[in-house]
Amino acid sequence: MTRVAAVDCGTNSIRLLVADADPATGELRELDRRMTIVRLGQGVDRTGRLAPEALERTFAACREYAEVIKEYGAERVRFVATSASRDAENRDEFVQGVLGILGVEPEVISGDQEADFSFTGATKELVGREDLAKPFLVVDIGGGSTEFVVGEEHARAARSVDIGCVRMTERHLVRDGAVTDPPTEDQIAAIRSDIEAALDLVEKTVPLVEARTLVGLAGSVTTVAAIALDLTEYDSTRIHHSRISHDQVREITERLLRSTHAERAAIPSMHPGRVDVIGAGALVLLAIMERIGAAEVVVSEHDILDGIAWSLA
Repeated sequence: MTRVAAVDCGTNSIRLLVADADPATGELRELDRRMTIVRLGQGVDRTGRLAPEALERTFAACREYAEVIKEYGAERVRFVATSASRDAENRDEFVQGVLGILGVEPEVISGDQEADFSFTGATKELVGREDLAKPFLVVDIGGGSTEFVVGEEHARAARSVDIGCVRMTERHLVRDGAVTDPPTEDQIAAIRSDIEAALDLVEKTVPLVEARTLVGLAGSVTTVAAIALDLTEYDSTRIHHSRISHDQVREITERLLRSTHAERAAIPSMHPGRVDVIGAGALVLLAIMERIGAAEVVVSEHDILDGIAWSLA
């Protein structure tokens, strides 16, 4: 086995996985998995730059992760950065900061690479299951972008589009520096319009209609699952590979979009960093299910982070 450490730095959160990987058996034995909300993409859609306070939050999490990686003695480390840092003018500042703390340079990967890692991480455990028809459509709803990948054992077609939960919230739900609480019908319609236009783009290169099993990844999807399962606290073991129906997703999305900040924050399984962006994230998931006619979504806690770990093995 090879002991590896994978870091995934997205628009809303940064995550670490330390694991022992055995390519011969396909086993990835998790030693430590953690997530910190850092909002690296704060304001980047508007300014084109990473905010100083967002960089400092991210660097603070990197310092914590460096200690964990050292403690476990990981032999190989890979740091992958996604949408927000790919778009920012001052991304060199981000790159140098991470290099100084973790000793590895962050790889600002393309949307296609991101999609490939997500597919591998999400489906490696599902490929042999007879109750799940192929091809899979893996959908990774991030903060800045959403990745769509269709494939069987391997990714066959992929596309990344800019309809992440943070980006949609900042673009359509923020007024005078604060999130509208709850959003108006016009604001919801504007988000819907962006999502539908993005799905039209995706369908030009990714055969969404061929998908037989929808696999959903990342915080927006897992939070919707936690609510559907009525969990008293976030429990990844219950959420992983749960199957949430279209009707449940629709009801939860409508409830989140009607609710106030305080009502969303009071949901037991809600991470504080997702309170303001979960409505937009749930709406992205619902729109995708409606577009492809999915009766359910299979929720995976294994995603791009696991794909990055496998790339090191």
